[in-house]
Amino acid sequence: MNDKPRLLMVDDDVELCELLGDYLILEGFDVEFAHNAAEASEKLERSERYRLMVLDVMMPGKTGLELLQEIRPKVQLPVIMLTGRGEDIDRILGLEMGADDYLSKPCNPRELLARIRAVLRRAEPQTRKTLFPEKVVNVLGISLDPGVREAKVNEELLDLTGTEFNVLAYLLANAGTVISKEQLTELVLHRKLAAYDRAIDVHVSRVRQKLAQHLGNQELIKTIRGVGYQFVRGE
Repeated sequence: MNDKPRLLMVDDDVELCELLGDYLILEGFDVEFAHNAAEASEKLERSERYRLMVLDVMMPGKTGLELLQEIRPKVQLPVIMLTGRGEDIDRILGLEMGADDYLSKPCNPRELLARIRAVLRRAEPQTRKTLFPEKVVNVLGISLDPGVREAKVNEELLDLTGTEFNVLAYLLANAGTVISKEQLTELVLHRKLAAYDRAIDVHVSRVRQKLAQHLGNQELIKTIRGVGYQFVRGE
């Protein structure tokens, strides 16, 4: 029985994949490769096979950031992103979307190995319970389908970013329940809430604005002062 940790490396640079993969295999890992987002998505349908994913930001077609947006709520395995030097905005966006670490390319295989081991150590004791919906949710004329990642208001499609979709999904699926800012930050952004951290507030505000464009100024997402947010329950 093979008990080696299995990694998924997603990068369109085949030569780099082979170089890093050979090194990681020598260090005791099993490594599988995907060279575009579509191939990675297919492999991640069996995400329980993998302990960690190494994901390149810039790929032709769908980028690594777009892939991360789509998979993050449902796929909880740790992610290390590879970014080009000087791509600070990609690094920041990746961390906000739920990446666990990042590394600039070209990268030293030994440094990648060290970061993989560090991320796996941090992830090991965690048993993440997700509140993300597994089927279509309907509340007050809002329909959210996690399978195709679409949200509609009275059959009219909502134009949401990946992060905004995840915010709405967690709040809608748990309508009537208060979700703390700390919990929502960890669920959506996959990091701890820091002092003066307003990132989750900004995402919630944008979701409110987009709902208001379709439903008027109904207070569907309540701010529970000092605690978090609550989506009102439909009667």
